[in-house]
Amino acid sequence: MFNRKKIDIPRLQPSWRAIIGEFPPNQSSQSLWHCQGFSLVEGVPKLSKNKRFAVVGDVSLSNADLLLKRLAINPSRWQEDHQTLIAWGWEELGKDCLHYLRGIFSFVVWDTHEQQGWAIRDRVGGRTLYHYQQDSTFYISPRLKNLSPYFKKNLDLIALRDYLCTGFIPGKRTLWQGVKELRPGTILSLPQEKIETYWTPQENISQSPLSFDKSSEILRELLETIIQEYLPPQEPVGVYLSGGLDSSCVTALAKQFHQETVHTYSIHFGEDYPNELEFSSLVAAHCQTKHHILAISPQEMWENLPITMANLDSPIGDPLTVPNYLLAQLAKQDVKVILNGEGSDPCFGGPKNQPMLLHSLYHNSEQKIDLLSSYLTSFKKCFLDLPNLLNPDIFKQVKDAPSVFEADLLSSADYLNRLMLLNIKFKGSDHILNKVNNLTLSGLLEGRSPLFDSRVVDFSLSIPPHYKLSGAREKAILKQAVSHLLPQEIIDRPKSGMMVPAHFWFRKFWTRKAKSLLLDKKAAIAPYIERNTIKDWLNYRENLWGKYGIKLWLLVSLEIWLRTYE
Repeated sequence: MFNRKKIDIPRLQPSWRAIIGEFPPNQSSQSLWHCQGFSLVEGVPKLSKNKRFAVVGDVSLSNADLLLKRLAINPSRWQEDHQTLIAWGWEELGKDCLHYLRGIFSFVVWDTHEQQGWAIRDRVGGRTLYHYQQDSTFYISPRLKNLSPYFKKNLDLIALRDYLCTGFIPGKRTLWQGVKELRPGTILSLPQEKIETYWTPQENISQSPLSFDKSSEILRELLETIIQEYLPPQEPVGVYLSGGLDSSCVTALAKQFHQETVHTYSIHFGEDYPNELEFSSLVAAHCQTKHHILAISPQEMWENLPITMANLDSPIGDPLTVPNYLLAQLAKQDVKVILNGEGSDPCFGGPKNQPMLLHSLYHNSEQKIDLLSSYLTSFKKCFLDLPNLLNPDIFKQVKDAPSVFEADLLSSADYLNRLMLLNIKFKGSDHILNKVNNLTLSGLLEGRSPLFDSRVVDFSLSIPPHYKLSGAREKAILKQAVSHLLPQEIIDRPKSGMMVPAHFWFRKFWTRKAKSLLLDKKAAIAPYIERNTIKDWLNYRENLWGKYGIKLWLLVSLEIWLRTYE
């Protein structure tokens, strides 16, 4: 059971902090590296050849040869790291060097001559980057907690509303007022505070598209190229394997092209609950991987929630957060790089798009309120509960505030592509990659998502929507592209998803613990959430327990995440 004892925060990776502008006088002794207008509290910069440009960040390029060749450097002779490569590239190409970067990264470039800085994040959001301004000073870090000494802990109420609706915080907001997340594919110029976009997902369907068969061949070749770039040379690799199509095809591709051992990792929650071990074991045997199975108990789930939330930059109300943390602790014993199948759903029309598509089929109205309400309801979180869940004064303040989803929902793109764009831009970077990559980093592992590579995103938005979701057959083109790699049983089975039995475990094991946590008068969420609604959920009112488990987990996760800042 949790108490008010301070939660120990692990040293988060990657760990660097940059300050642009006037360095706070009371913190001048903390600077590890300093030049006029730019200081590093943590991290070591890498310099360009002429020493003009300094780069600090977390950079993992999957194809460094692309930039090396543009710079006329023989890749076999390059001995420096990827940060140094970017510094050299920036010196010669400026912002244009970003077009030659493939991989995951967030970094800052500082021009020591002009006292000009740029903060940059990768295309799909594989690494996070946060910034906060106080007067004329800017604080930047890839980890939100690294900025906590500089800002007041006042909640952003719109971000709170969005979290309760979706289970994550979409867009540039964070849960703390004034602290912003740099969006994927953008450049923040400082001190001007100018934001430019160097890449964004957008529909680009040809007037004369290639045939389905030809398109599937192109996708297969693209996936083969990407997986080979993502495999670590001369060392074993791991894959999170659920037994679904996405992780199974990544496993098969890794095994096809990797010369070293391929480890696979699956989870289950005990013999009393449904699992997919039959299918993950089938794929592991088919691909001849070294397979590992992790059983997770309700006690382990609850006890590891604080350390899991401490490793997340943004609260995520997804019960799979803890299993992701535990898998990283297991996998770090065998590998340094772990692949996953994340990204296929938003890119290729996963089954979660179908309820919204049916709504559009039977409701021709595309009014703003109608579409937005339907979209938020589809998350199956707390959107419909907000009037009773939020404190009345809080609800009045946020109920009519604009939603970050509106622009894409009301765009002129095909309806399926609109949903996919939303999932790529928000759920992809703010939920999926935030969860998987940060929790993978907790095990000092590097997580890579080949199905979420920006080239896959571009491809998915260039083909007709019915190539992706054809009637009730989801991911049609992906299934065609990898059909030669997997047993037909894996290709044909519908996606079920890994379900944590949260509602059963609340009822059987966690009710008392949740009451102690959420109904505490000093709870971090107490000023914002109605206690009576929480009591109803915990007391199984209306006999609708099935829907309350996920909602309670959402609140428990939020409470614990907030306590990591105490």
